[in-house]
Amino acid sequence: MVYILLNLMPILAAAALGLSIDAAHHLLVGWGAKPPSLGLIVLAALAQFWLASILAGALILAPDKASPWIMAVGSAVVIWAGFVLPVLAVTLSYRGMESRVVIADVVHWLIVMVAQAVLMKSWGLVPPPA
Repeated sequence: MVYILLNLMPILAAAALGLSIDAAHHLLVGWGAKPPSLGLIVLAALAQFWLASILAGALILAPDKASPWIMAVGSAVVIWAGFVLPVLAVTLSYRGMESRVVIADVVHWLIVMVAQAVLMKSWGLVPPPA
């Protein structure tokens, strides 16, 4: 996990970008939801940091089978499709959320992950020492 320390600034920037997208999502499609509490904002910040950290690791380890940008965006999409999409779709549907809420939330996280990947790829990531 030393790569997190080596890439702290791009990871923090990606987490801040994710929080900004969260805020825009809440304003645009909150559908009357109450404003988030300070505790929820802190939890969201921690989650965004961890998501960006894991994504940074995937970007560092991505093979050079295609262009670096294809691999960066593709890594975000694959992680989203493999983990985030099914977990949210099942959990939100099980909780009885309307289809539009489920769709809005899964698309929100796709946007967050792609935006974070683009930001971190643009910034540049440092692999851990061998």
